[in-house]
Amino acid sequence: METPFNKILSITLLLMVLGVSCRKEEIISIQEPADKVLVANSTVAIQMKNTTSNDGSNDNIIDKSNCFNIKFPFSVTVNGTQITVNSDDDYKIIEFIFDDSDDDIDILSITYPITIILDDFTEITINNDSELRSYSIKCNGEDEADDDIECLDFQYPITGSLFNKDNEIIDTVSFNSDNDLNDFLKYLNTSYYVTLSFPINVTLLDGTMIAISNLDELYSTILTHKNDCDEDDDYDYNDDDCNDCNIDQLALLLTSCSDWTIDKLERYSYDYDTYYDGYIFNFFNDGTISATEGGYTYFGTWAPSGSGNNLVVVINITNLPYCNNNWVLHEISQYSNSKIDLRVGESDRMRYKNNCN
Repeated sequence: METPFNKILSITLLLMVLGVSCRKEEIISIQEPADKVLVANSTVAIQMKNTTSNDGSNDNIIDKSNCFNIKFPFSVTVNGTQITVNSDDDYKIIEFIFDDSDDDIDILSITYPITIILDDFTEITINNDSELRSYSIKCNGEDEADDDIECLDFQYPITGSLFNKDNEIIDTVSFNSDNDLNDFLKYLNTSYYVTLSFPINVTLLDGTMIAISNLDELYSTILTHKNDCDEDDDYDYNDDDCNDCNIDQLALLLTSCSDWTIDKLERYSYDYDTYYDGYIFNFFNDGTISATEGGYTYFGTWAPSGSGNNLVVVINITNLPYCNNNWVLHEISQYSNSKIDLRVGESDRMRYKNNCN
């Protein structure tokens, strides 16, 4: 923002010390409508601060802590493989390594020092696991209610004018990020208030943009939509693997890549991983599927429907009963190779694997 709040305070204190009047020719005294005046500790200021706070749950696969995240870049070692984490996309690589085998013990170690970013964007240097735990235990646990609001976001820049209690303009302010606005709200006190320039736009998690005309509207909008989404404040990194899965994506991968094999097969809680060793599966655009082994070919059908975490694939192949089910697409993985993970409840699982990527 153009004028950090601590700079404003420094200027004000300096003027007081010098005994200089705040009134100058360029200062304008105005009265703004109450629904456009933002004051410290007001209900709307608190909701704005919660909306702009830093979400720490995006890296729970690493730190299992909802109230802070680790600043990019940093390095971890995952089951013996060193990964440099440069963005949120790299969390998926860690998950792919964890998911590669269900028969091993997953081990992740962090390369220190690291920097963590707290909910108010304060940055702290962490030198070891013990120091990290000392901050982690202060966070709320899995799916426990917390103050941060993740279901809507402000669109920047946001501008306004800063006034003192005598209704005199001290300066203009401009916010270009959640960090800017949150920091300003953190230090705003009852000696000052700000009038914001409307309209202000907020975006919901589904991409819907809402134009806000005043603070009353803003407060109402935040309250209406603050619980619209799953904030994913848990440590189950597998529960959202197919948020963006769709039939076109699945069909393109299955039909473009040939000669699939099955590397995971569980039915009725029993392990059949090797039951179809040597079988080669091919999927076709007309909804048919073939399975070839030892000179024999079996034919069947595959039919997808739905989307996201409710995408169902019905597979029916003659003489291959353990393949047949109304499978739910659990994950599409394309790290080093391609895998299609299908599941039904906790007892049935089938995963197709292919080196095609």
